[in-house]
Amino acid sequence: MKTVSNCVEDILISQPYLEEALSRNIINFSALAIELTEPISEMLKKEVKPGAIMMALRRYNPPPSLSNSVKMKRVIQNLGDITVRSNLTDFTVKNSDTLIENHAKVLDRINQESKLFYTFTRGIHESNIIISSSLKDFVIEHFKRESFLAVQDGLTAISINLPEDNSKIAGLYYHFFKRLAWEGVVLYEVLSTTNEFTILVEDDFVDKAFTAIKKVKS
Repeated sequence: MKTVSNCVEDILISQPYLEEALSRNIINFSALAIELTEPISEMLKKEVKPGAIMMALRRYNPPPSLSNSVKMKRVIQNLGDITVRSNLTDFTVKNSDTLIENHAKVLDRINQESKLFYTFTRGIHESNIIISSSLKDFVIEHFKRESFLAVQDGLTAISINLPEDNSKIAGLYYHFFKRLAWEGVVLYEVLSTTNEFTILVEDDFVDKAFTAIKKVKS
């Protein structure tokens, strides 16, 4: 049978910002209990008093803050250089039997200019190409028989090098996403390799996004 404590835990886990604020003792327990009275009453299908919720909040034992772990601190301190590449175009294309063949033609062109920015991701139903806007017309010409689902200009990629052991640290990306959300940055795409993390944003968000990532490093 579900209890008030179970409901409080479910709500806090589903709202990590709220859980973090609670773990840092910067939330008014009484006010939060009143705020949660209605949703928890609906979850339990009976009236619940704010006092019972406040008691559950005080007893809640959040997991240790990810930012306080020794491993997390070491990874954050060892984050590498931040690289910014602007004037990018993002193509989303429906997967087809001819896509790989046409993509090979684009790769041949890319090999002639080593300084171009380029990424390719193949999903189950669609594929994504992000490339320097100077090759936009070339891509459109060689993909003219493909089905474009979206084409977006005016994008910038912000990449950061990660320490080699980053894949062993739980919650590393959470720090980036949390800071970007707090700064009001809308992410157009998110890309990653084993030791590199890249966000793609529209040009209007570049300054905020760069500042947010710098704050993670500091």
